[in-house]
Amino acid sequence: MANERPFDFLNEATSKPVLVRLKDNKEFRGKLMAFDVHMNVVLEDAEELEDDKVLKKIGTVLLRGDNIVFVSP
Repeated sequence: MANERPFDFLNEATSKPVLVRLKDNKEFRGKLMAFDVHMNVVLEDAEELEDDKVLKKIGTVLLRGDNIVFVSP
C-alpha cells in the first residue's frame, strides 16, 4: 500500500469497512460501496460515532467529498 494514490486506496477499500471523518468532526463507520471523482462516498450499514461509540445506526448514506477530512481502513 505504500505510495498509493487516493483513488487507489478507495478502490482497494471498496466493499470493506472504513471510517470517515467530516470537517465538523462527525465520524461515520460503514462499508464503502461507491465513490466518485469528487470523493463523494456511499457507505452501507453506516453508523454515526462519537468517542468511538455508536450514536445511531443510519443504514445507507452519501457523504459529500468536500466535507471529508479523511477515510481510514
